[in-house]
Amino acid sequence: MSGQREKEEIPVTFAPAPARDARFDVKERWIECNNLPPGDPGRAIEFLHRQMNEEINGMECAARTLVDFPDTAWDLRMCIARQCYDEARHVEMFRELLERGGGRVGQSPVLNFQYRIIAHVDNLVGRLAVQNRSFEAEGVDAVEPEILSARARGDGHLAELYDAQLADEICHVRYANRYIAEVASRDPASVMRVGRALDYASRAFLQVMGREAIDSVNYPVNRTGRLEAGFSPEEIEHSSKLRSAKTASRSRGPV
Repeated sequence: MSGQREKEEIPVTFAPAPARDARFDVKERWIECNNLPPGDPGRAIEFLHRQMNEEINGMECAARTLVDFPDTAWDLRMCIARQCYDEARHVEMFRELLERGGGRVGQSPVLNFQYRIIAHVDNLVGRLAVQNRSFEAEGVDAVEPEILSARARGDGHLAELYDAQLADEICHVRYANRYIAEVASRDPASVMRVGRALDYASRAFLQVMGREAIDSVNYPVNRTGRLEAGFSPEEIEHSSKLRSAKTASRSRGPV
């Protein structure tokens, strides 16, 4: 049995789900959601609803980290608090876009996998590696095509909103990268904690999303954004090669 098969078949433990009111239909796996195909007239509104809830998750994760690690250095606590505020603004932004487009809160099923994965990591360096260096870094990649698409459609207002979101995501990744590097320089064992956290998050993410959702990612690595966020050129090149390899594998199809 391959290592990949083992990852898929061994269940992982998640943190308890965050609270949601009766408007929300919370699901456990991506396949249970409304994953509308490209071209479907409801896809854009479903996307905004999903993004709104993911930003709620980001806000809750940052707030949870402040509560779980009260003795963190003040400067870092301020960075985390600012992130909590940024995520709250993103929630409001996506809700406004959703309702302007005729959608409503609760109209589509949602997943709270980000909170349930991140809050399960019991150490600060590992938690920031998962939330900021992983999930938020993916956001740096994903937002850039949305900016370009909005501009191509002549929607300058939406492009500006996404551009502001991208700037926030870069800041979130950058402070986490700096903290992780600083901790590693004085505590080499922290690298093991980061590795265990990332391995757990990878297995948990696969359990929630499934291979189909993961393989559907088709945006490139945002090299400029990642460089501004504190990744080294070597790390960026490695991420880009992994993304390109996945794209090439999809284009070849099953063998």
